[in-house]
Amino acid sequence: MTSITGYTCNCCGKYHEELPTSYGSPAPVYYDDVAPEERKDRFKLDDDLCIMDNEHFFIRGWIEIPIISTDEHLIWGVWVSLSEANFNKTSAIWDKQELLEPMLGWLSTALPCYPDTVNLKARVHFRPNGIRPYIELEPTDHPLAVEYRNGVTIERVQEIAGELCVISDNREKK
Repeated sequence: MTSITGYTCNCCGKYHEELPTSYGSPAPVYYDDVAPEERKDRFKLDDDLCIMDNEHFFIRGWIEIPIISTDEHLIWGVWVSLSEANFNKTSAIWDKQELLEPMLGWLSTALPCYPDTVNLKARVHFRPNGIRPYIELEPTDHPLAVEYRNGVTIERVQEIAGELCVISDNREKK
């Protein structure tokens, strides 16, 4: 197996020893569409579950993409919408050791480095011991779904790290 090495950053031009392999979003994409002063009234949000306007329900999970020729994964922390009934089932057993059957949902996170990822069809798979669910993407020709099925190269992970650094750097300059 190949070991994961660092990368040269597109922002600062320096070599970094550790290559980031995990990224996440603190809230569903719709959170950013709401004025900051309205968020407290419209959202119930914690690290794993979210309710918007008492009618839209979300769970946080991980899309785990194998990094080719390694034992590692590129992990995207994402939000997936659930029906109210499935959200209520999830909430009822959240702190217990029970597992639920996989549930259908729709990706509710806009991932950088890809064309629009919001509303990609997904399935939420629950895991024991408080481990976040893993998210299975429907097999389509969307680049994220293709990478989910086929894996990514270390070079692609380095490319993502460089691109996200540029995005972060541009946000800080605004």
